[in-house]
Amino acid sequence: MISIVGLSGFWILALLTLHGADVGETKKNSLNEPDVPFPPACPTAENLAAVCLQGQGRPRYLSSFFPKSGVSHFRRRGNSINRMESWFSLCCRGQEDQILCCTQQAWKQALSQFCTEESSTMTRAYVCCADTGEARWTCFNEELPNPNYDPTPGYTAPPVPEEAGFTFDANAC
Repeated sequence: MISIVGLSGFWILALLTLHGADVGETKKNSLNEPDVPFPPACPTAENLAAVCLQGQGRPRYLSSFFPKSGVSHFRRRGNSINRMESWFSLCCRGQEDQILCCTQQAWKQALSQFCTEESSTMTRAYVCCADTGEARWTCFNEELPNPNYDPTPGYTAPPVPEEAGFTFDANAC
């Protein structure tokens, strides 16, 4: 016969195990900040297959990922990555000969919108946002945490609604 004490002990152990498991909670770095690898790399011929084929293996940043306060700059980074990944998905379903150009435009538009959001706050904007033209894109494409768009082992992105606002200009390719 199973005792109440034994059964309740089992549930406590199970809950503690789940509490410590990685089930999509906020991951933090040594400074106790959310881990949002940023900036994303510019799509290239070398990383395009990973951009298109491994998108579901790269993190998305839902509002539940972030603490309630104090990390708005990380939240803007996460929103920018979510937006860019959504737009990449649209590009990767397009005409094969225009996918690279489309993903590069999506990257630039997502980061432009990020800079607009950064400049509308009372905090200091991300360093690359101070640059303009090619200097901005060169800055964003330096010191990349994931230049090859490698997936995160064991991770599957949660469903995230498609982001509106991307306009692909085939004439700019």
